Amino acid sequence: MTSLISIATLLLLVGLASAAPSADDLVSELETLRSQSPSGVIHLDDRLVSRFLTSVTTPRPYSLLIFFDAAQLRSKPELHLPHLLSEFGLLSASFSAHHKGDASSSRLFFCDIEFGESQHSFALFGVSTLPHARLVPPSARSLRDDSVPLDQSDFSRGAESIADFVEAKTKISLGGPIVRPPPVSPRQALFLLAAILISAPFFVRRILAGDTIFHDYRIWMGFALFVYFFGVSGTMHNIIRNMPMFLPDRSNPNHLIFFFQGSGMQLGAEGFAIGFLYMVVGLTLACVIHGLVKLRSISVQRIFMMVGMLLAYWSVSKVIYLDNWKTGYSIHAFWPKNWR
Repeated sequence: MTSLISIATLLLLVGLASAAPSADDLVSELETLRSQSPSGVIHLDDRLVSRFLTSVTTPRPYSLLIFFDAAQLRSKPELHLPHLLSEFGLLSASFSAHHKGDASSSRLFFCDIEFGESQHSFALFGVSTLPHARLVPPSARSLRDDSVPLDQSDFSRGAESIADFVEAKTKISLGGPIVRPPPVSPRQALFLLAAILISAPFFVRRILAGDTIFHDYRIWMGFALFVYFFGVSGTMHNIIRNMPMFLPDRSNPNHLIFFFQGSGMQLGAEGFAIGFLYMVVGLTLACVIHGLVKLRSISVQRIFMMVGMLLAYWSVSKVIYLDNWKTGYSIHAFWPKNWR
């Protein structure tokens, strides 16, 4: 009886050993999954995380760089999840292209995982905020403690900065530049070239006759006003700092904040309001200089002059009021007692 139990136990152990995938089998499976993805990014779920990470003894023969995604958060512009996921795909495709047939391609695999499909895996990694990516080295036992997270600065330049992180942590070089698709496809380029060749005689005739939109003074005047408004409204500041137009009021979710009190921050709506007030002053001055002088009636000139002065005074006073309210520094008129 004892011998039968021993034989059964031995057969069970042999069966388990044969059922457990070898390191070469796991690498082969990962390479197959990578070849099935257009960008080379392997889409993981809880089952695949268990198969390639948690149920595999360390050290593993590969590293996994995992990008964490959430479909319900892709619409939030401040997270930039679609853009970062696209940059992650470009990095994966570039790595596969530069290491085709190279042994380095079997040592590093790019993966993504979605929260709605794999909440258990998110908990294993301890991921609570996005954007987030982690490098799981071959010796990692605990996915939460032994994996290496990317800092926010590692996302700053997209695929290039993520590649620098990968090279620093894995000592595996990307092997070349990031391969980005051209902005215009060959078919689109041929279509544009054909359209230019067909319309070239028509445009050349219009240019020689001086009858194009570039000869219309109203186009240039509108463009000048746009540049003026772009400059005085702080739009470049909003683009560089990625400032929102408004903020929700935490005390009242149904209320929006368009003006933020404090000199350390400026919302987009504030810049547009100041730009509008400056535009009123500039247009009033232009109308007085170029339009008012064409009126023959002195009385009408005086009326329009008074209206222009009132508009300019109102605009400047609003700018001063907003500056006082925002910064706390008061601006007031000063009349000297003498001119010495």
